Amino acid sequence: MTTSNGTGPDRPLLHGVCAAMCSPFDDSGESLDEGRLRDHVESLVDAGIHGLVLAAGTGEFAFLSAAEKDHIFRVGIDQVADRIPVICQTSAITSVDAIENSRAAIDLGASAVMVLPPYFEGPFERGVMYHYEKLARAIDAPIVLYNIPAQSGFDITPDLYRKLIAMENIDYIKDSTGDLIRIQQLLGIGGHVLSGADPLAPYALMAGSAGWIWGAANVMPHECVALYDHITAGRHAEAMELWRRMLPANLYFWDNPHEAEYNSAVKTATNMVGRTVGPCRRPVLPMTHQGRVALQAALSTLPVNGVHRARLVFREWEDERDWLVQMTTRAGVGRTRTTTQENRSNT
Repeated sequence: MTTSNGTGPDRPLLHGVCAAMCSPFDDSGESLDEGRLRDHVESLVDAGIHGLVLAAGTGEFAFLSAAEKDHIFRVGIDQVADRIPVICQTSAITSVDAIENSRAAIDLGASAVMVLPPYFEGPFERGVMYHYEKLARAIDAPIVLYNIPAQSGFDITPDLYRKLIAMENIDYIKDSTGDLIRIQQLLGIGGHVLSGADPLAPYALMAGSAGWIWGAANVMPHECVALYDHITAGRHAEAMELWRRMLPANLYFWDNPHEAEYNSAVKTATNMVGRTVGPCRRPVLPMTHQGRVALQAALSTLPVNGVHRARLVFREWEDERDWLVQMTTRAGVGRTRTTTQENRSNT
């Protein structure tokens, strides 16, 4: 298969569209679905993405057991089969666990690891420095610093970033602050910046970022790759016209008035466009009717490159309600309810 996801002489190993892949569950949301996982990996690689990130935030890292993360790494790396780099998130609160997780992922074939600062009442800067230094000395693979202070509670500032990239094996940062000024500050220091803020995608790349670690690539991988190709080829007018059509969904994922969490919105949209990944794991709940209607409207502007319109799964709310009732019943949650079909038969 010939795609645009090769590594050129002037590109770092991690560049372009690195999809922060959803972790596919069965319809109950309780169990990983290996078939869906393999299908989704294949769909993304076939779309031409340049890298795959497993068990990232969009992959519901915090909701996965250690065994489930290991299974996702094994299956994902096996399915990719060396066609593109695979980045595994191996974050842990303790340095010992982060090292152990990272070594295990590298032994499975991971191209790089992505690691948060220690979170939940974690250390101050001195301890974060210690954490990354111990990790960098313990493994021989690229480390992607993962900066998402709104979720982790710790901000890798430009000053700290300058110190960290002086360490061996630390050459990348995923910055999810949503601050274009911050991205430009990081770029001025060195290393390779991968933007993690959906609404900034074209501007971060034009500013000099190596690429993106992007949850929306689950939904629109062909569009994401086309955007990267347009910008890197200097076709900025074409890029901005494409971005105009991609922006409504990317804005909705990032911020919406319907209490739809990022992961819930991305997974719902991914299912809507025919890439079945199941629901989010509880307690993240399905989107509301109003949210789904708004999300459908946001998705309606996409060119849907590489996906036939007939394959789109824009379910009506009544069908979606039946699916949610069945999912809840299978999981043993909530009171027993009759299905819409049974109701209709009694009328």
